[in-house]
Amino acid sequence: MKTIYKIGMGGFLFLVSFFLPKNAIYPIVLILAYSLLAYPIWIDVIKNIPKFKILDEKFLMVIATLGAFIIKEYPEAVAVILFYQIGEYLSDFATDQTKDAIGKLMDLRSDVAHLKRKNGVFTIPIEEIKVNDIIIVKPGEKIPLDGIILSGNSHLDTSSMTGESILKTVKPNDVVISGCLNKEGILEIKVTTLYQESTVSKILRLMEQSGETKTQQEKFITKFANYYTPIVVIFAMLLTVIPVIFHQPFSIWFYKSLLFLVISCPCALVVSIPIGFFSGIGVSSKKGILIKNTLSLENLDQMNTVVFDKTGTLTKGKFEVSKIIPKERKEEILRLAALAESNSNHPIALSIQKAYSKPLTDTIESYQEIVGKGIEVIIRDKKIHVGSKTFMQENNIVCSKLDTLGTIVYVACNHEYIGAIIIEDTIKETAYGLIDHLKEVGIQKAILLSGDHERTVKEVGMKLHMDEVYANLLPTDKVELVKAEQETNKIIFVGDGMNDAPVLMKADIGVSMGGIGSDVAIEASDIVIMNDDPSLLLTAIQIAKQTKKIVKCNIIFALTVKILILFLGLIGISSMWGAVFADVGVTVLTILNALRIFQIKTIS
Repeated sequence: MKTIYKIGMGGFLFLVSFFLPKNAIYPIVLILAYSLLAYPIWIDVIKNIPKFKILDEKFLMVIATLGAFIIKEYPEAVAVILFYQIGEYLSDFATDQTKDAIGKLMDLRSDVAHLKRKNGVFTIPIEEIKVNDIIIVKPGEKIPLDGIILSGNSHLDTSSMTGESILKTVKPNDVVISGCLNKEGILEIKVTTLYQESTVSKILRLMEQSGETKTQQEKFITKFANYYTPIVVIFAMLLTVIPVIFHQPFSIWFYKSLLFLVISCPCALVVSIPIGFFSGIGVSSKKGILIKNTLSLENLDQMNTVVFDKTGTLTKGKFEVSKIIPKERKEEILRLAALAESNSNHPIALSIQKAYSKPLTDTIESYQEIVGKGIEVIIRDKKIHVGSKTFMQENNIVCSKLDTLGTIVYVACNHEYIGAIIIEDTIKETAYGLIDHLKEVGIQKAILLSGDHERTVKEVGMKLHMDEVYANLLPTDKVELVKAEQETNKIIFVGDGMNDAPVLMKADIGVSMGGIGSDVAIEASDIVIMNDDPSLLLTAIQIAKQTKKIVKCNIIFALTVKILILFLGLIGISSMWGAVFADVGVTVLTILNALRIFQIKTIS
């Protein structure tokens, strides 16, 4: 409010001066207006002298306005500072608008938690809560830490985390993440992570880092400004000195040098480019897309190939047992498979456990899991193999050839094949048509990767219009395929953020889908989509394209206007008012243009 007050008072005095007679009061009113508006700039310039950082846009403003006072161009001097301050205020406003879009994430954080103990419930600082502590979350409160519900049923508002407005139903044994709002019942939650490692903390750290990595344009402008300002000051001095040496009027050429100083201020470039990219990150966050840094936003629209992991990315990842093909009793096949998979949290394993749904009383004596292939366990006198056909063949187990859709889990007991379990996953509704829309925004090729059976993967690929499909892949196979594609293409890899970390890191841009509670999703990817909607990749690309378009427009507009007004000033056509427009006027317009990103219309 202080800034608005100062601008308002300075502007009022500036307007009053137009109605005053040109007597002794006239310059006093303008000097007072100038003092109100300029003293913060003068203070910054003076503070920068010991740091040897004097040659910046504020220094140019001070020199230009001081010169204007010397030649008694009082209104122009006040106008330069007034419109500069208005431009700075609008710049801060634009930044605040953007921060508001991502700053809502800061509201996710809770400072305290209700800790349940034997002698009652105590409210303590969140940092003091330990893993395995039990906390109580009342209706209307945010969940302070990640955990597992021990008792209570409720609906959670996850919109601040995912951008999704639909309430999520939760019950005992469900995993919940910090930052979600408890809408109804009292929840008793067993804490699984410390505050420093909670979902909210990871997201907040991610957003704090989002502006740290500069884009190529920002790096250029920063380096450019370091050399630009001293060159401008020297040129302005020469613009006065050289004509005077040749007996030209000092006042005319001194005025032109002041015009040159004001016009040459790089405010529009220095301010509008970071605000443009920062606004892009802000609007992305508003739509549930966390972009780790401005460089990822800048590079996103340069990608020409997108590689999707299938399970949990384009499909729901909620497997269900659809069929059991027995060689022996169905119940026994399902029981042995559930036993073998009882130590695994893989979606396929969980679907088998859910399908059996009876207590598992047998003790597993030996357990070995071969990633991407299967599990071998010993239960009493039985050796059980559960996994892919390749896994069976590697263990010299002869399997029947099955011609069916879905993921086939083969089951063998004591090296004899006893049957198979068919597990099916469904495609997400928002995945349909996605590839066609991606090609409308510049993606040339879409590839589907999966460790699933070839026929199942081809079926999904055909429905989603994929250009290439690869099945039966291990995590290392995915890395090799992405490396091969990178020889000729720029790759976006979209995975579920759990077991795709090597590929996420290897791709030119890694995008993790879902898995907002995992370390992998935050650390390995460049972009985190905070819900399971793959169509947000399209939105992110559209935002990136619009952001770069706006930034380029600002650069071209700023340079064109400055060069034009500078030329007009040197030939005596433009005045200080034109110089003011070339500097602060252009700055204001570029800032307003940068804010257009919040009005982006995406393909639906």
